[in-house]
Amino acid sequence: MLDLDSDFVPGVGSSYVSSEPEVNTSNTTYSPTIVPSSLKVSVKKSPAFDVETYLQSVPAIVCLSHLRWDFVYQRPQHLLSRFAKHTQLYFFEEPYFEDNAEPRLETHLREDGRVTLVIAHLPHGLTPDESDAKQIELLNVFFKENNLEQSVFWYYTPMALEITRHFKPSLTVFDCMDELSAFKFAPPRLLELETEMLAKADVVFTGGQSLYEAKKDRHQEVYAFPSSIDKAHFATARQSHEEPADQANIPHPRMGFFGVVDERFDIELLRELSTKRPEWQFVIIGPVVKIDPAHLPKAENIHYLGGKSYKELPSYLAGWDVAMLLFAQNESTKFISPTKTPEYLAAGRPVVSTPIRDVVRPYGDLSLVHIAETSEAFEAAIEKALTQKEDQDWMRRTDDYLAGISWDKTWQNMVHLMHSVSKEKQEKKLRAGV
Repeated sequence: MLDLDSDFVPGVGSSYVSSEPEVNTSNTTYSPTIVPSSLKVSVKKSPAFDVETYLQSVPAIVCLSHLRWDFVYQRPQHLLSRFAKHTQLYFFEEPYFEDNAEPRLETHLREDGRVTLVIAHLPHGLTPDESDAKQIELLNVFFKENNLEQSVFWYYTPMALEITRHFKPSLTVFDCMDELSAFKFAPPRLLELETEMLAKADVVFTGGQSLYEAKKDRHQEVYAFPSSIDKAHFATARQSHEEPADQANIPHPRMGFFGVVDERFDIELLRELSTKRPEWQFVIIGPVVKIDPAHLPKAENIHYLGGKSYKELPSYLAGWDVAMLLFAQNESTKFISPTKTPEYLAAGRPVVSTPIRDVVRPYGDLSLVHIAETSEAFEAAIEKALTQKEDQDWMRRTDDYLAGISWDKTWQNMVHLMHSVSKEKQEKKLRAGV
């Protein structure tokens, strides 16, 4: 196995490493405290690991994603923007289909020019095989022109194998942030391609503990990295903010949710709560996708404010009395690890959640988040949460827990593992005389 530092609990990724301050990743010597999640083993100490030195040897990171960079700022953006400070980052999105489009790749810069978005534009009417063939042609030229053949490939969707399996990257990472096969409109071939992805990947990261438990026996190098947090960003919600114009006139008490409103969102729970407690105001922030907006409950105390930028979120959170995790109990939520859980807590908001496994463990078990399964229990939990803002013991325990997690630590531990797996891969090739 890998030559890493001392033990940690199997299945728990860097989000659970002991407390340390946020760091500047631009010039960091880091010695993480992790070992392979798949086995709890004794390993010898490795020397201090220099992030910068390793990443200077990586010509580029090529990310293949089912999510668009500009959609919602979440796990991919947090992690990949950190890579982009050290090496070239190419983020390949799924194609756009347009009438009479000339097949082409279009590029756009993000993160002050450090991230290059690459999007294929294709004509309507292509079969899936024809679409893949066109993209392969475009990628072959693009990779050759930009010397990307020996890059590190970072996958968020196994579907991208259809257009990239012929490449031979120096390292293949599968960051399995969701159980995509359980999502609405999932392609029929997704499960088959995930099996291929797990066979091809050199290292696999999962977006939460539950997802780790579902994948740990399918690959030798699987590591859990639950949702982390940019504490400084969301902690500004504890300060006074000028109310956003579209929220300023909404009465209190306010119960808020931000995130994508899709098949994971518990529409009926919101409907029941708003009916039972007309004096409570429900603020819903985020884009509506994959469901008909006409099916969303409408009431005077429900306020759909649409999508907001990542930068704007603390100013909305600052005006909420309680933050909610309104997730339904279905196949699409079985393995989710909501990033918004620690974000809500960093903002100093009491949180009420449905019993999502990766919220119950650890947040519910530590009494940092109220867990409620029925509308009656959710209503009672909100009533308790409304009195919690002045609970100094809860705030202290929350801050103590959050002190141990950050996107910097998550990213650094991932980089350490990538380096170790890459080193082992190269040594195997040398031993085999390849």
